[in-house]
Amino acid sequence: MSKNSNIPRPLVLVTSFEPFGGSAVNPTIAIAKLLQEGSPLSGSRAYLALPVVGGIQPGSAWYAAAHMIDKLQPDVVVALGESAKADRIHIETRAVNVRDSRIADNAGLQLRNEVVIAGAPQSHFATLPTQDMLLACESVGVSAKLSTDAGTFLCNELLFRLLHCVHENAQSPKNHNNFIAGFIHVPQLPEQASERGGPHMDSNIAVRAVHAMLEVVSASLLPKLG
Repeated sequence: MSKNSNIPRPLVLVTSFEPFGGSAVNPTIAIAKLLQEGSPLSGSRAYLALPVVGGIQPGSAWYAAAHMIDKLQPDVVVALGESAKADRIHIETRAVNVRDSRIADNAGLQLRNEVVIAGAPQSHFATLPTQDMLLACESVGVSAKLSTDAGTFLCNELLFRLLHCVHENAQSPKNHNNFIAGFIHVPQLPEQASERGGPHMDSNIAVRAVHAMLEVVSASLLPKLG
């Protein structure tokens, strides 16, 4: 399937996650809503909220993401996830082929010491311009860091599946579904921290950083798109 020429390019698909772990909210949902209130300087964006369910079956995060990727043929996929331990924005640079969670997903499944994809490499690296993204955060006054540890729960699983897809597409010169991908962890919201403790970040601050990073990612692709 060729890319839809009627959609302004680059097209960035931004995914968020539904609430999980007993919390009634997820900061990524709030960030996505705020992002949709504005417009990118270049290209276009699409948004998708994913269920907190592992695996590839219908109803899983990957099933929903893969369907949207196939439908939209985006140039970029940027996944957002929540980290209750993060005290700043974490730009993930690596995903590992491990599924091992301390809590169950929203379907009640808790996997321990499993692989994400049998026969796949032990790790994949993000294909986004992560260093430029870090600088973009700093330019808008939001603290951020590059991270090599996306955990082993669904955030890591989604990132690994995305990057494995990127890897597989690169092996097929005739494949038109080529995109770059990565993951951004954001801190929990203040209302979440008030209930369970830990660091937090207001969604308006987080969205400022995410918007700046998305702009940098889009700008990096403009020369390639002509």
